Amino acid sequence: MEVARDWKDYEIIDMSNGEKLERWGEIILTRPDPQIIWKEKTYPKEWNKSYARYSRSNTGGGNWQYKKKIPESWQIHYKELTFNIKPMGFKHTGLFPEQACNWDWMINKIKSSKRGINVLNLFAYTGGATVACSYAGAKVCHVDSSKGMVSWAKENIVSSGLKDRPVRFIIDDVTKFVQREIRRGNKYDAIIMDPPSYGRGKNGEVWHFENNISDLVELCSKVLSDDPLFFLINSYTTGISSKVLENILNLKLKMKKGKLSSGEIGLPMKNSNLVLPCGIYGRWEK
Repeated sequence: MEVARDWKDYEIIDMSNGEKLERWGEIILTRPDPQIIWKEKTYPKEWNKSYARYSRSNTGGGNWQYKKKIPESWQIHYKELTFNIKPMGFKHTGLFPEQACNWDWMINKIKSSKRGINVLNLFAYTGGATVACSYAGAKVCHVDSSKGMVSWAKENIVSSGLKDRPVRFIIDDVTKFVQREIRRGNKYDAIIMDPPSYGRGKNGEVWHFENNISDLVELCSKVLSDDPLFFLINSYTTGISSKVLENILNLKLKMKKGKLSSGEIGLPMKNSNLVLPCGIYGRWEK
């Protein structure tokens, strides 16, 4: 497992009984996590310091319960990158800190390539990977179907001091965009995707990870350049092994010579040897 251990502005303070106590800069939040099935609290008194707790409803969804007033948004830093944090309606904050594992990997790949790299970031959300790749010197095309998420990604680019870098923001259905890029003859040296488990587009398009991921990877292989650098699939879909992602890349990119790998990414709990598993990845790299 790759563990994001280099954070200074984020940490898991404790984990117990389906919840994690996290520090985001100066703000401490309590959020649910289904992986935390143990009952023990390592630091029971620390839980009283939480500013807000997201609790799920028995009928679905949930809401934030505030113990202390918190800002509408605030910033945290990862190395040279800056991200805007905002509590959202469905437990999220606009950032997945475990993705720092992938950011570091991408930054290293791009910088080490010693050439101009054109990146396509699909299901790009608030742009963590977009910021990382732009910081590394790549030209990035950021695609997400949500106008709000794309606006948020633009904020993160500006906050990270990268507003003059070449980043193209696209609000569109991922599959339709890639199909158009094939027709246009546009090519990319690196592709990143973080597909949801399930999604529905504004025109009724239905995305189901198990049914659609293989076809999307094959479609994306047609916009890879003749000398690609990497292809990364990230997933939070339960029940899918990271080896499945590696197998798909193996099958769909078999004409490309490179190295395949897969695994889990996770976050450490402070002052302990506990690690929270957070997601999986499959990578093809030159």
